[in-house]
Amino acid sequence: MNIQIFGRAKCFDTRKAERWFKERGIRFQSVDLMRKGLSRGEYESVRRAVGSLRALIDERSKEYERLFIAHLAYEADIEQKLLENPGLYRTPIVRNGRQATVGFAPDVWKTWE
Repeated sequence: MNIQIFGRAKCFDTRKAERWFKERGIRFQSVDLMRKGLSRGEYESVRRAVGSLRALIDERSKEYERLFIAHLAYEADIEQKLLENPGLYRTPIVRNGRQATVGFAPDVWKTWE
């Protein structure tokens, strides 16, 4: 397994995901989403895996309101805002190669073992 956990330092679910993998002795790479963001390639891979642009967006974030995401009509505009503002992502984003989840999803991660 090649696990990457994209998250925020103060995110409870991100810390919970890291603890879940540690408890099982599964090595992972932790990526600070607020500092690094997702590259376009990483974003596209995660989006294909989760199937929906909306699944990636944290509608409770301050960025969501500030950037008026709910009022954008075109997916391309929303994608651009998402790539420019990592605070919009719902976390954690956990990748294992071409597989990915958004949020705390141990039932899915168990199938990766």
